[in-house]
Amino acid sequence: MFMKHGIAIGAILAVSLASPAMARVDGDTITLGSSISLTGKYATNGLHTQRGYDYAVKVINDAGGVKVGGKSYKLAVKYYDDESTPARGAQLAERLIQQDGVEYMLGPYSSGMTKAIAPVSEKFGVPMVEAEGASRSLFTQGYKYLFAVLSTSEQYLATAVDFAAEKAGNAGDVRVALAFEGDPFSMDVRAGVIDKINEYGMKVVIDDQLPADLSDMSTTLTKTKALKPDVLIISGHSKGAATAARQMEEMKVNVPMIAMTHCEAAKVQEKFPKAANGFLCATQWVESLSKSDSMFGSAAEWNAGFKADYPSYTSVPYQSAQASAAVYVFKEAFEAANSFDKDAVRDAISGVEMETFYGDIKFSDAGNNIAKPMFLRQIGADGSYNLVESAGDMVFPRNVNY
Repeated sequence: MFMKHGIAIGAILAVSLASPAMARVDGDTITLGSSISLTGKYATNGLHTQRGYDYAVKVINDAGGVKVGGKSYKLAVKYYDDESTPARGAQLAERLIQQDGVEYMLGPYSSGMTKAIAPVSEKFGVPMVEAEGASRSLFTQGYKYLFAVLSTSEQYLATAVDFAAEKAGNAGDVRVALAFEGDPFSMDVRAGVIDKINEYGMKVVIDDQLPADLSDMSTTLTKTKALKPDVLIISGHSKGAATAARQMEEMKVNVPMIAMTHCEAAKVQEKFPKAANGFLCATQWVESLSKSDSMFGSAAEWNAGFKADYPSYTSVPYQSAQASAAVYVFKEAFEAANSFDKDAVRDAISGVEMETFYGDIKFSDAGNNIAKPMFLRQIGADGSYNLVESAGDMVFPRNVNY
């Protein structure tokens, strides 16, 4: 195993050609690795994630970096573009570990990509803190090196069903339309929704599985216009959200209550304001959250700092916030372990219990965060996102005027 501060690389290679080409800590820099989607279907959210990582690295480094063994170290991230392809992601994760000598991983974007990469980091005993893979099935595999800061997927839209039940005179009369991509994340979101629907005895009138390219949702929306459900629930990442909003506007589809994932990432409130008015949007984080930490300050302060660095955002996607939180976990773990030994760092991550601008973080034995909830926000007529904490906070039915 390599020492903390770089050694005679040639001598190591002479002993074993399989050894990494660089140390995990080179000089005063700790290099984290990430296979991330910068092209392909997840490119939008991959960029949000990368920016969240980069912003956290900048803030932490500007504040003095990471202190281990009485010395300060800077953080850096080595990225490869996984092209939104699981097999490519797994290949690149192995390249980061085996060739680049990375011993601490930040996760990719999406549950599907995380499912492809987690066995690789597990195989090599490399701790991975991930921010974008919410599938509950990630945490039933017995992984010891995988940790996630976000809430798991079955929670994403289940609360919307609770709100529909509260608004209905008789929950058993509520008619629900479902449209979900067939990827691991969306299928887990659906499972949580179905559990709630069954709990209330609601009627499912449409239950469509959407194709992976998500460029056309007109078949589902045509059925929606004909059957007139009370609630429409959709999950298909940012492309699915954008396609749904665009085609609802084109086809003049109006449903009293619509709930979906990835509203912010798809910027539906900017691009399709008529259709998006009244959407209930699942979010991992809100900038008005009353949480804070000594590194980033409050949720509002993190939000303002991120927007100052990336002014193209009118509404910062939660993907960026949770990415920053993942980097912060590594800083805390390095300092708690006071070591760069992979297993010592892994054990320190498992013991993390902290309040952050993103919310509380505490990992279960399975590696998921058991300390924070999901949130729902409703898009207002002015494009604002308004936190909905109970059915009484929700505008129902949606006020849509095509």
